[in-house]
Amino acid sequence: MENQENYKKEKVTVDIVWANIFGIILLIPIVLIFGLPYYLLWMSKNPFSDFTMNAFVINGGILFIAMILGIVAHELIHGLTWSIFAGNGFKSIKFGVLWKMITPYCHCKEPLRVDHYITGAIMPAIILGLIPAIAAIFIGNFILLLFGMFFTLAASGDFLIIHALRKEKKDAYVEDHPSEAGCYVYRKQLIER
Repeated sequence: MENQENYKKEKVTVDIVWANIFGIILLIPIVLIFGLPYYLLWMSKNPFSDFTMNAFVINGGILFIAMILGIVAHELIHGLTWSIFAGNGFKSIKFGVLWKMITPYCHCKEPLRVDHYITGAIMPAIILGLIPAIAAIFIGNFILLLFGMFFTLAASGDFLIIHALRKEKKDAYVEDHPSEAGCYVYRKQLIER
């Protein structure tokens, strides 16, 4: 970003309570968009024909491990994507955990162009959510479906930030807020002479 003095800085945050409510609301379209086609293609004739307690325990264990690894991967995908656009690359990326909420985070320490920031914000939802859920519908893998649906839902906070940034101009910059769910937006100002 060129000289910060030419930009007006504004804090844009997401209310955590609203983010949780939004996540619950988002569950309905996720189930309809991914779960309904899966059910119609793979489960409508005899949904529990392959069900055994042994398979349930094994698949549940696999899903649990995949979820833990996926949570780490979600933040890593943010960081890797933002590092592509950051002037200092991966040196500008910080990872941590908000222990009060037991929430991992990824923070880019430098402002990025709004489109670059949005790209980094949406990538975990695409890679861990949409692609696995769509693949599960085509191949009939219920564990993959649950994984994809969970990580689409896990991106609900990212969706709220993207929504808040949707009307920003292309010359705006976005910097992660270091301690809150949100960011700072830098809007270019006209310089009077």
